[in-house]
Amino acid sequence: MKDYSEKRDFHRMQVESVIEITDSKGVTFAGTCRNLSATGMQIFVEKPVAVGEELTTVLHPNNDQFPPLETICEIIRCESEGDGFLLGANISEVTR
Repeated sequence: MKDYSEKRDFHRMQVESVIEITDSKGVTFAGTCRNLSATGMQIFVEKPVAVGEELTTVLHPNNDQFPPLETICEIIRCESEGDGFLLGANISEVTR
């Protein structure tokens, strides 16, 4: 049984990597992926993104041993943080 502090089915991996994001209108911008799990990710961006927005993301690895992680995700949370916004995203599909 999981203790109260961690009720998630998948553990989060701290990442802090640049992520390329494309919104539903085809606009591409950069963010920082702060953590990643099997079903979601937390992304820091400069501008707010609407809850429910579907995004396509490309997370490039820090080395050439692994291919980029490409996903389609849905924004479930957008909160102001410092000089930007922290997004909570559910991964709907891993496309690569």
